[in-house]
Amino acid sequence: MNIPETVTFEDALALTQSLMSQMAAGEISPPEIEQAIAQLVKTKNGARGFFVTYLTSEGTLADNPSPEVIQALQSSDIVPELLVKNLAMSSAAGLKHRRNGDEETAQGSDQVRSRTTNLIEQVKMDQVQEIAAELRESAVTGEGNYQAFLKRWQYDAEQREIIAQAMEIINN
Repeated sequence: MNIPETVTFEDALALTQSLMSQMAAGEISPPEIEQAIAQLVKTKNGARGFFVTYLTSEGTLADNPSPEVIQALQSSDIVPELLVKNLAMSSAAGLKHRRNGDEETAQGSDQVRSRTTNLIEQVKMDQVQEIAAELRESAVTGEGNYQAFLKRWQYDAEQREIIAQAMEIINN
């Protein structure tokens, strides 16, 4: 699979969907999987598109990531922060959807949270713990490196508490 050097978010979504279809059908070799994902996660747009598609997919590929997926993710400096932010966002989103009486969408957020937690445990990247500690600090104090992130998404006190709890789990 050919991944362009610069990829738009939209292209990354489509490329990941195509890649996952080939993976599910057994039409792509493990080295090709690793190479394609490593290329995607080299850029912020590529990594964001990969995670959106991979973590929300209907199939089960993301429930049991292959060694090739893990190795590809470990190759990128962009991945740790995106994993931490995905965990924070899916945790807060689950609460918001439940407040709105939308249990089905809340369960989708729970699935993303679970898949993200699983990836975090498997990639074992030190930066994940460091970023999680910083995000937890911002969620608790309203200050710090992730204050703008929390403000941009307009997380309320209860959502920030859930985010802080999710970040503690990473660091234990």
